[in-house]
Amino acid sequence: MSQLTKKIPIISTFIHNTSYQDACDRIESWVKTNTSCYIVAANVHVVMMSYWQRGYREILNQAALVTPDGMPLVWAMRLLGIKRQTRVYGPDLMLEWCDRAAKREVPIYLYGGTVSTLEKLQANLKQQFPNLIIAGVNSPPFRPLTATEEAEDIARIHQSGAKVVFVGLGCPKQEQWMARQQGKLQAVMIGVGAAFSFHSGEVSQAPRWVMKWGFEWLYRFSREPQRLWRRYLVNNPIFVWLFAWQLVASYVKGKKSFESQF
Repeated sequence: MSQLTKKIPIISTFIHNTSYQDACDRIESWVKTNTSCYIVAANVHVVMMSYWQRGYREILNQAALVTPDGMPLVWAMRLLGIKRQTRVYGPDLMLEWCDRAAKREVPIYLYGGTVSTLEKLQANLKQQFPNLIIAGVNSPPFRPLTATEEAEDIARIHQSGAKVVFVGLGCPKQEQWMARQQGKLQAVMIGVGAAFSFHSGEVSQAPRWVMKWGFEWLYRFSREPQRLWRRYLVNNPIFVWLFAWQLVASYVKGKKSFESQF
């Protein structure tokens, strides 16, 4: 298994220097040791929610792995010294792990989304990965669950024999759910956000060239402006401003450290 070399603070959230290969190696290692842990795919929205909400920040910083899901975070990490950092996008990480799970015969579980979404998602995943073992699925109510309902969901997942649980409840609900289940659910939990909608075919993803140049937010905003306007038109500029200050502070600190050597 490859080793993570650094955990980089981006404003108030630690993002791991990782890759698809490294992330899948780690998931496989945790599966073998029956480790209860969770993975977060972080974009600017996640980082800014962490900045505004201390409780959510603690959830992120206690995750076993936080990947740079969006290109702005990749660029930020490169500016802070991780020159070869690449994007580890939640929906693509889901497919990367499904490919490995199919080869290793590791059963997965799909938690979240609607019944219709899960039906389409299962069909598409099985078509792409014929040997993939989907041990179970569950479409929980959109309302908050009672403690009894959550316990019943965990019991069903355990009974299924799944070793990896993909959680598609949306941010921040999925991260909060995973944090509550850590230590209770003996599986690796991976929050994948909109991946269920993308891979079921219900929602279209931005073209790859749009993703590469960091304009995925504009693509999604053009399709859901009423829901996403605050996320992109408020959070994004504040993120740029806060990170600029972090970058300047990092430069000044580095310069002082260099000068102190002479």
